[in-house]
Amino acid sequence: MQGGAKAASNPPLLERAFSLTAMGTTVRTEVVAGLTTFMTMAYIIFVNPLILGSSPDHTGAVLPRDGVMTATCVSAGVMTLLMGTFTNYPFALAAGMGLNAVVARELVGTRGLTWEGAMGVIVVEGAVITLLVLTGVREAVMQSIPTSLKRAIGAGIGLFIAFLGFQEAGLVRVASSGLSLGDLRGVPVAVALFGLLLTCWLVARGWHGGLLIGILAATAMAIFANAAMGGRAGFAPGAAELPARWVAAPRLGTFGGFDFSAFAVLGLVPAALVTFSVMLSDFFDTVGTVVAVGEQAGMLTPDGMLPRIRRVLLIDSLAAVAGGASGSSSATTYIESAAGVAAGGRTGLTAIVVGLCFLAAIMFNPLAAVVPSQAVAPALIVVGFLMMSVARDIPFQKVEEGLPAFVTMMLMPFTTSITNGIAGGFILYTATQILLGKARNVSAIMYAADVGFLIYFLRPILETWIR
Repeated sequence: MQGGAKAASNPPLLERAFSLTAMGTTVRTEVVAGLTTFMTMAYIIFVNPLILGSSPDHTGAVLPRDGVMTATCVSAGVMTLLMGTFTNYPFALAAGMGLNAVVARELVGTRGLTWEGAMGVIVVEGAVITLLVLTGVREAVMQSIPTSLKRAIGAGIGLFIAFLGFQEAGLVRVASSGLSLGDLRGVPVAVALFGLLLTCWLVARGWHGGLLIGILAATAMAIFANAAMGGRAGFAPGAAELPARWVAAPRLGTFGGFDFSAFAVLGLVPAALVTFSVMLSDFFDTVGTVVAVGEQAGMLTPDGMLPRIRRVLLIDSLAAVAGGASGSSSATTYIESAAGVAAGGRTGLTAIVVGLCFLAAIMFNPLAAVVPSQAVAPALIVVGFLMMSVARDIPFQKVEEGLPAFVTMMLMPFTTSITNGIAGGFILYTATQILLGKARNVSAIMYAADVGFLIYFLRPILETWIR
């Protein structure tokens, strides 16, 4: 009787498209779940423009924040709609935290690529992952890498993001002499500390959208303080000031802004390895997310697999291409999708609602310049913490697994390079296994990656000898 009541309350078109009754859900439940997921991940609308729009490349070019915000909303909205339509799962996608920092801090900041070259790397890695999904190789690559290293990559990226957050907050200062405590005087740091305390409290109490609420509250505090001080509170120009208008036409200047100059600038082998390392982080983030959310929703088979996972991986891989092509960095499946599942979301209709919310947010792109970096920094720190928490499952008591994982995690923030972290961890793991007489435990794919990473590290020495 109850199932019949649900069927009667669901419009026939939506019932046929999403099998709502069979999944034990209703349109109302799916809409609420979609809004819940959007609230928990909407912080990326403000965080992504900050990360990508704050650093000039070696030509002095800076991505416009309103353009990045538009690209972020478009790529998230379109790809989430596709995820809901073609997989019928409540998974949402947006620009990946960690991957956006790689683009800004490593590819542009450290490697000296232009923004177009960096986005080209994302397009290439997305295209390669798509090919691997279509050929079934992606699952083989995933299975060939030790679980401890997979977890270390996620934890290391978390440390990388948190370190970026501390810098943006002004709590840590990076100088030629090394790291030091930042200048804790002034309104901007006070805004960051207020935002951090509020965000921690909200997240600890399990508030859906705690990150977004923290950003908005800290921004409101910054605007009020800046106005009270006559615009001299110390924020960046244009930040913490109410915009002349709240809505505007979409800014599409970043769309199509990519090229493949990385292979000419870095060299074929280094560029391939950098692309490979970005691809690995994208690999692990997606699979871990969909399995975790699928388990929470009770969608996994008895052997722990998600039905139709190839469809999910295909949309996710195409999202990386779309993110790079639009100028918003690689888009990936978000763990925040679990919030919608907790609210009852079970079908692709939840994802449809999320996608429509992102598309609706496009018109508010003038707000991208209003949010100061100090208001966004707490979200980076908390997200980094949440990503770092996976380290609890690394078997540190086994030195042959724990030490390579530790090296992977530490090299990422200390060298501001995810590539260095993955390369160091891979090589140390393989070397340790060989010395312990366990060479057969290392897969052929790992050995191939190790050879490439050795060339990557030894390239400066090899070039000196060749000269």
